[in-house]
This record gives sequence, structure tokens and C-alpha cells, in this order.
Amino acid sequence: MTTKSNLIGLLLGTEEDWPAAFTELLRRLGPVAWPAGTRHRLDVERITIEPFNLRARPRYDLVIDRLAYWYYHPREWLKKVALMDNVYLLNSPFTFQSMEKHAAYCAMIRLGLKVPDTVLVPYKNPLDNARYAYTAARYNRPFDLDAIAGQIGYPLFMKPYDGGAWRGVSRISNPAELHAAYDASGEMLMHLQKSVESYDVFARSLSIGAETMVMRFRPEEPMHLRYAVDHEFLSEQAGAEVVTIGKLVNAFFRWEFNSCETLIKDVDVYPIDYANACPDVALTSLHYYFPWAMKALVKWCVFVLATGRKPRLDTDTERYFEIADDQDMSYEDRLRAYLALADGYFESRKYADFWAAGDLGRRLDQIVLDWVAGPDFDNLLVQTVRSVYPGREHDQFIAHLRGLTGLWVKDEAARARQA
Repeated sequence: MTTKSNLIGLLLGTEEDWPAAFTELLRRLGPVAWPAGTRHRLDVERITIEPFNLRARPRYDLVIDRLAYWYYHPREWLKKVALMDNVYLLNSPFTFQSMEKHAAYCAMIRLGLKVPDTVLVPYKNPLDNARYAYTAARYNRPFDLDAIAGQIGYPLFMKPYDGGAWRGVSRISNPAELHAAYDASGEMLMHLQKSVESYDVFARSLSIGAETMVMRFRPEEPMHLRYAVDHEFLSEQAGAEVVTIGKLVNAFFRWEFNSCETLIKDVDVYPIDYANACPDVALTSLHYYFPWAMKALVKWCVFVLATGRKPRLDTDTERYFEIADDQDMSYEDRLRAYLALADGYFESRKYADFWAAGDLGRRLDQIVLDWVAGPDFDNLLVQTVRSVYPGREHDQFIAHLRGLTGLWVKDEAARARQA
């Protein structure tokens, strides 16, 4: 049997937990055969940052990027290897601007999603640019911040157009809070967005390739408590819509590793933040859901490389806009049509068939279960806690994470027995 070697590159910042988990699971899985007659051996390497010749050929077949959303040198390397070398990237570097929330809001409003009313306001403080004074004096029109807020309606949120880890987000209830938040925004470019009051539940969905996990999210809690283990917090209809919105966003922008935040109120689903270049996959926050995330990441990378899936840089926006502009379609009809396009992009049927063939999927399930139940995972858990929390909190968080991941082991073992 012919063996082909594939190298996966990890472009990382400070993360250690999930890269170690991902690498170990791929090692335990070993070579994967697809199609008949070809065996793929997948290796993992952490990418270093150094000068690069634009004509140099990279050694990587696929890159998982967790760094270029803020570090521009590797971002430009990603563009080069995408354009010149056909390297598969889980998130397109050419739609990074849309990861700054504003373009993502515009696109999904254009497609008819229930994005709350949103207004972009100019910088509070002048930009550090010698040309600003002349341009502002001639072209910047004065505006009434109070009037804009009145049109949107209180309460509302002020948040940076480029977002990121809840930086600079303020809930505004009155004009005094509005002006205080705007004065504090400085040179940050801000959105004003209508608040969805008295919502029933906050959902955060994590999408990796063709799979999506919808989790109940509690933003008011500390990070280790924000993801609640709750399997029945959404109706079937709302759950399907949340998954559809996540897949739609990702397929539209060619993102394959992204998270989406939605608020559900009565029967309506409001997407409020769905452009995350570096979604949370930390063991300390995902806990119960961490094994699923690692398995999904392994499954998507294996599928891409073993089947020879080709990267697609074109975005086919007109196909989505044609659906959005069809006046004879209801909102529900549009969602179904969008989902069909998204499933086509992700090759969802082929992906499911790939992992259902033979014993490959069952074997990976057992590998992940045995790993999480075993001493190697526990060592990773302990090392991660010791690297994140102060010494006085080690025992507390080791017990917390052991309890939640132990619950996943129990639930997963029960599912395996029923299969």
C-alpha cells in the first residue's frame, strides 16, 4: 500500500493544552487509509516565525492558525502559502477583515438574519495622522450621539468594531453612561448595538469543519463556569437555527474554526457575535466539551488531508445574495437554502460517510475515550491548571476539571454501549 506523509503546522501563541492534546490524538490514531491503496501518515509541527522568501515552498499541507489575527507577519505568510502553494488553511486569511465584526454584521444583515440594530460611530479621539485635522475639518460632519442612541433605544451596547475577548464592551442604560463610555473609547472605533432584553438563553456554538457544538453560555460567570453542561436548553427548532447560522457564517467567509454567539428570545434567534478568528478551545474553560473539540479538530484535519479536499479562496457571495433577494422565500425557506449551500461547501455528506466507513470513526471514538479516562490526559489537566492558576487554587481547579471531564467520560461510555 502506498504511504503518503502529510505535515500539519500549528501557528500558535501562548497555548499549550489543546496543541498537546491534538498532537497526541493524531499519534494514537496513526495512519489513515483513503481511498483504497493510499495510506496517509499525519505528523504535527509547531511553526516558527522567520523571514520567508515569497518563492520558497512550505513543507506544510495544512495549517491551523491561532496567531495571525493579531500578528501580521505570519498573516502575510498565510496569504502567500494560500495563493502560491495551495496549503489548506482552516480559516481564510483573505477574510480576516470580516473577523473584525463589522463586515460580518453587514453580510448577515444582507442575508436577512436577525442582527440587532447597529450603528458605527466615528472615533472619539483624533487619529495619530498628520492629515486628520484637514480631513476632519472639511469632511467630518457633526453628529448627535444622543439622537443616535435614542433611535436605537436604551438599553444598548457600545463595543469595538473589531471585538475580541469582550474588550471595551459597555452596557449603556442612559445618556450619562453613553457619553462616559464614548469618552473612554479613545481611538477605538465603536458600534452602538441594540440590546436584546429579557432573552431566554445565551448560546455559544463552536464549529470545527463540518461539526458544530452548541453550548449554553453564561457570560456573567468567571471563565471556568461560563460553559454550562446542559443538553436540553434549546428547543429542537431553535437548536437547528443556531447550528444553521453558524454553518452559514462559516461557509460564507470560508472559516472552518470559528464560534458564534446567539441570543434566543421566544422563537427568535439573534446573532450578536459570530466572527472569532481564534475561538476558545482551552481545557480550563471548555472542560466537559474539550474532548469533543479535540476529536472534531482531528476528524476535520484527517478528512481534509486523506480525501485531498482542495482549499477554496473564492466566496461565491452571489449565490447567497440570490437567496436573500428572493422575495417569495420565507425566513425559514432562506435558512434551509443557506444550510444547503453551507453543507455543500463543507461536503457534509462526504464527511459523514468518511467517518462511518469501516471502523475508523468508532476507533477514534474509543481512542479519545481511553485517552481522557487515562493518566496522560490527567497529567495534561494538572500541568494546565498549574500553568494557568496561582498555587493556592491548584487543588480547587484540578478537582473542578477532573469532575467535569470525568462526567464526559461517563456520558461517552454510556453512548458507546448504546451504539
